[in-house]
Amino acid sequence: MKRARGFVGVLLAGVVSYLLLWPVPIDPIAWQAPVDRGLVDPFSPNDLLKAATGIDLDPFEGPEDATLGLDGHVYATTLSGHVIKIRNRHAEEFAFVGGRPLGIETAGDGSLIVANAYSGLQRVDTNGNVTHLYGGDDSELFANNLAVAPDGVVYFSETSSKFGAKEYRDTLDATLFDIMEHGTHGSVFAYDPVVGEIDLVLDKLAYANGVAISESGDFLLVVEMNEYRVLKHWLAGPQKGTTEVLLENLPGFGDNLKTGLNGRFWLGFAAPRNSIVDRYSGQPWVRKLIQRLPAMVRPEPEMRSHVIAFNGDGEILMNLHDPDARYPMLTGVLETQTNLYLTTLIGKHLPVVAKKDL
Repeated sequence: MKRARGFVGVLLAGVVSYLLLWPVPIDPIAWQAPVDRGLVDPFSPNDLLKAATGIDLDPFEGPEDATLGLDGHVYATTLSGHVIKIRNRHAEEFAFVGGRPLGIETAGDGSLIVANAYSGLQRVDTNGNVTHLYGGDDSELFANNLAVAPDGVVYFSETSSKFGAKEYRDTLDATLFDIMEHGTHGSVFAYDPVVGEIDLVLDKLAYANGVAISESGDFLLVVEMNEYRVLKHWLAGPQKGTTEVLLENLPGFGDNLKTGLNGRFWLGFAAPRNSIVDRYSGQPWVRKLIQRLPAMVRPEPEMRSHVIAFNGDGEILMNLHDPDARYPMLTGVLETQTNLYLTTLIGKHLPVVAKKDL
């Protein structure tokens, strides 16, 4: 009996030592999460996304972002490293950029600019030829989302300089590390294709994600995902160089931003807020302990389908849900004259909603 009790004591001591001392990649900081208001007005649940139908992308999956080409076709980034072209609700390979392409936008000359989580900024010409604009195959730059200004300057987010997608072999794993740490490793840069140089626009962001620019190019919007907010940074005018909070205390982890039509900006919520992350925001030691637990019991993203549209003054214009979450982990919206294309982290479909059905 004594021997058994001794063994149990040693075992418990080992477990406690592991939970308290085992090294983990994160070094959490204390912060104060805003009180989660839940899905209340203007984010109240509805079934407007039930009108969405899925464009079959098989064998491609994970259309994380999409853009409308000058040829009138939709182009999307995928998990396999391909940029695909949608023609008559059919997906076909357009280019292979490798890595994990995330954001995609159309430049004035018809080429596609891609933010690749493994290699930085890339350009895909109208024939599908791929070149690097900034970064390269040896780059550790976790480029995420981007916007092309009227003058051709490309603004893009570096999500985290600490938790790189390539290093952790997956954008989701790197993201979860950054969420649990809540460090300020994110930045936004401006790339000038004429001179081939970049300038720092914003830094010390708690996960820099979506980027969008106004039609006139006078301000930039940036999703600071881990702070549940959208920032507005002035590029021109009397407030040039200043930054303000446009939206705050959002109900989920905001992902991509996309400039829509008629002054709209679209934001997708890849997942709702997590009560554990919020509850222990001021207790970094608890978050570090949680990171030592088996992966199966750590916080995981909840499956939900939710996107919103708002204007440059922060007024919520549209709030779209699907209570059945048929197409979960929505990252954003590409708006055309007739449709809303819903981009997503997972799945082999590109959901689309006809505007006339809303």
